[in-house]
Amino acid sequence: MIQLSVNINKVATLRNSRGGHTPSVLDATRVCVAAGSPGITVHPRADARHITERDVREVSALLRDLGGRTEFNIEGDPRPDLLALVHELRPTQCTLVPVRAGEITSQAGWPADTPRDALAAIVGPLRSSGIRVSLFVEAADASVRWAADVGADRVELYTEPFARAFERGPEAAHDSFRVYAAAAELAHSLGLGINAGHDLDLENLVLFRTLPHLEETSIGHALISHALVVGLDRSVREYLSVLRGA
Repeated sequence: MIQLSVNINKVATLRNSRGGHTPSVLDATRVCVAAGSPGITVHPRADARHITERDVREVSALLRDLGGRTEFNIEGDPRPDLLALVHELRPTQCTLVPVRAGEITSQAGWPADTPRDALAAIVGPLRSSGIRVSLFVEAADASVRWAADVGADRVELYTEPFARAFERGPEAAHDSFRVYAAAAELAHSLGLGINAGHDLDLENLVLFRTLPHLEETSIGHALISHALVVGLDRSVREYLSVLRGA
């Protein structure tokens, strides 16, 4: 079954807009786990504009206290302070993403011409520590092959282009989906697992969940936005239902 990892960044964004501790990132994590989410994702940025280092430590401790059954995914750019935190906490997965100056959210996957040796020197020690490593990439042959050459366990396919194509109608959606399916088949043939994330929602997931070999989707903005209307527990359950094919 395709796993869901709920990205809780937006809970921290709302909290930080006012200061204090409300809404609680830990309460949101508890609700997601109780609703059946197999994973929790956080993306602590250097400017700490949403998830903070303290949040990462507290979520990590909470998931351990809840029995360690929920996967913990820390994503971010491979800056020294984040890598040190990942090595210390040893989450289930670390997703390495490129960051562009001034971006509001991720805008692209790793370019296929990113120097291989520099990133391989980061990926190797993470894997040696028992941390599964995923690289955030475009749905393109060169990017997938680069990720395999770097030594990643998985790729996370950057799905915003698919989401925009889906908005243009069924023909554009299926044309885009075929590109992602080809990338997934290539990744699988190279021994890579397949994750996906960015702008996936309850509507476009109905098609995207059929992606060959898809193992995990990371969903935050759409799920948390939906939760503002229907509640977090119900939002998580609805996303799980769609991923199960209901």
